[in-house]
Amino acid sequence: MTSTTLMSDEQFQKVKSGSGFVAALDQSGGSTPKALELYGIREDAYSDDDEMFALMHQYRSRIITSPSFGGNQIIAAILFEDTVGRQIDGRASADYLWNVKEVVPFMKIDKGLASAANGVQVMKPIPELGEQLAKAKGNGIFGTKMRSFIKFANPDGVRAIVDQQFALARQVLAAELVPIIEPEIDIHSPEKSAAEAMLKTAILESLATLGGDQRVMLKLSLPDVDDFYVTLVSHPRVVRVLALSGGYSREEANARLARNRGIIASFSRALTQGLSVDQTDAEFDAVLDQSIRSIAKASKA
Repeated sequence: MTSTTLMSDEQFQKVKSGSGFVAALDQSGGSTPKALELYGIREDAYSDDDEMFALMHQYRSRIITSPSFGGNQIIAAILFEDTVGRQIDGRASADYLWNVKEVVPFMKIDKGLASAANGVQVMKPIPELGEQLAKAKGNGIFGTKMRSFIKFANPDGVRAIVDQQFALARQVLAAELVPIIEPEIDIHSPEKSAAEAMLKTAILESLATLGGDQRVMLKLSLPDVDDFYVTLVSHPRVVRVLALSGGYSREEANARLARNRGIIASFSRALTQGLSVDQTDAEFDAVLDQSIRSIAKASKA
């Protein structure tokens, strides 16, 4: 058995049964300006994408190198592809996450959302998927994440979302990576509950088509009905069910999460709420520590 296999087995066990949550640090080109603005960096502070991503990497690095950020409360972290190609404290980002912080590295692979149709937004095509997956594997990435978006309870739209997600998941699995399937439902949708019912049915049907050794992860909007996704939590083809904050405040997201057994957080904006570029390192670490502790606690409920 190779050292890579041993590492993967250790990472798999941590992802499957470890205590804590998954940090979503995968803001892409579309969401980075807003993330930087919330941090206190306005758009006039950078002149192009290169400068923007450099500032975002400094922000992510500040989070990841914080004393409060570690494998005792954070199981894994999802990175943007740009981050994977950069270094943190002189080491490749994924290497730093796992070998310094004991946090399992994932990578976002989708290229954003297509235009709305049938009440949903499927993912844009990923023309260089094979190269992306090879890059991820070569950089010590354990798994991938891809996001779709559901606005209305349209049967054709929801089915298109799930079919596309599972088609990509099979390619990810073939590359010996673990996919996180993220069919987000708009928390403001007037048909949120109905969409959740359609989505659960479609996911269960698709899970039944996987091979015996194929397992995926799910990242879902927090449901209107507590424990609505319990059948997915216990499904033999599901490694773990994660919850996205979806625009809820950290307090609201934590409260909803705590009422759903077996689901752990994978928060982005709720994780970084309250962080500011103007804070001293001590102030920054204190705010991040409080955030991490509260999300980890909600994930254990």
